[in-house]
Amino acid sequence: MPKHIIKRFTPDHETIRTHKHLRMFGALLHDSNLWHMNRRSVSGAFAVGLFWAFVPIPFQMVAAAFTAIICRVNLPISVALVWISNPITIPPMFYATYLFGTWILGEPPESSEFEVSIEWMTNSLAEIWQPLYLGSIICGVIASLLGYILMRGFWRWHVVSSLRKRKERRNKNT
Repeated sequence: MPKHIIKRFTPDHETIRTHKHLRMFGALLHDSNLWHMNRRSVSGAFAVGLFWAFVPIPFQMVAAAFTAIICRVNLPISVALVWISNPITIPPMFYATYLFGTWILGEPPESSEFEVSIEWMTNSLAEIWQPLYLGSIICGVIASLLGYILMRGFWRWHVVSSLRKRKERRNKNT
């Protein structure tokens, strides 16, 4: 796994420990498992980050950080993966999870006109929250499981191929 590339883009431990928004976690941030780059920690971080990316709540990064601390998986990767749901991807992502939720519940999707206003948001959310959250949680669980399994498989494949190449170089030199 290209640890050096990931480590280059993640802030050091002390910067995160002293960050004003993460100070609420206090001594919990001193757990060394939150910073390890191994197969268990990174694949767990993918599961945590992908799950929270699909849940439409404010402060997804705080929820991902809290879950990463509780599960003792890589904190920076968990928080970074939440940004899969960003201002560009949120509308199609949550619309798709809403449609999935309506399909699961057997309800027809609401066909109201979209407006950018607080009033529209509060009125529409009252009508669509059940299929939206059901679809979001189910998609989050599926993405979480897929991310975990694929990252574990990729990590194993990378280690096995590195060992194979090392063995071939050693045999070539003797």
